[in-house]
Amino acid sequence: MSSGVVRDSVSWVRRCISCKRWEPAGAPGCRACAAVVDEVVEAGWRAFVAREFGGLGPQEERDVAAIVVDEPDRHLWRVVDAAYDRLTCGECEGRLGRGPAGCRACDLANGFRYVAIEVDRPGVPPGNEHGLRVNVAVVRRPYGISERELVARRLLLPFLLDGRLPTIAQAQEIRAFLNRGGTEDQLARRLESILGC
Repeated sequence: MSSGVVRDSVSWVRRCISCKRWEPAGAPGCRACAAVVDEVVEAGWRAFVAREFGGLGPQEERDVAAIVVDEPDRHLWRVVDAAYDRLTCGECEGRLGRGPAGCRACDLANGFRYVAIEVDRPGVPPGNEHGLRVNVAVVRRPYGISERELVARRLLLPFLLDGRLPTIAQAQEIRAFLNRGGTEDQLARRLESILGC
């Protein structure tokens, strides 16, 4: 796994040693890539806990997580997503918000996560953080998403993490390419040519 996920001005796009995709485009199937996606969220939680509390034990983290999910509109999206991870769903007994489509409690939590605050990182185009947030959420909870959409979202993750963002025209080109039946490998090559590697 990489040492961190927030990169500044130097391109960090690199191949995963496990699946050979651009890291973390192999998620959720590749465990190494899935860990990188989870680290996007966990890094935000660690920064929040250190800044607000100086550190917490596991039970204290769950207590704080319960408060955060009760007021998601007051916290950064990474903090909210990480808070849900620390709570157990009363219906499916998985991590709250990450259970299968149709689990009412997880569906509800998954919807509420989108009221959290988004702030673009320095040096990225406006909207990058929104793109990153949506793609991370889809990859971490891929239920009810078409296979084509999941492929596009996970293949875009390395570029979004690197601070890139497709233009509207590029996004439309990607969608049209998928609708014409382009394969995952073809889409990966197309993204590399559109967004650079």
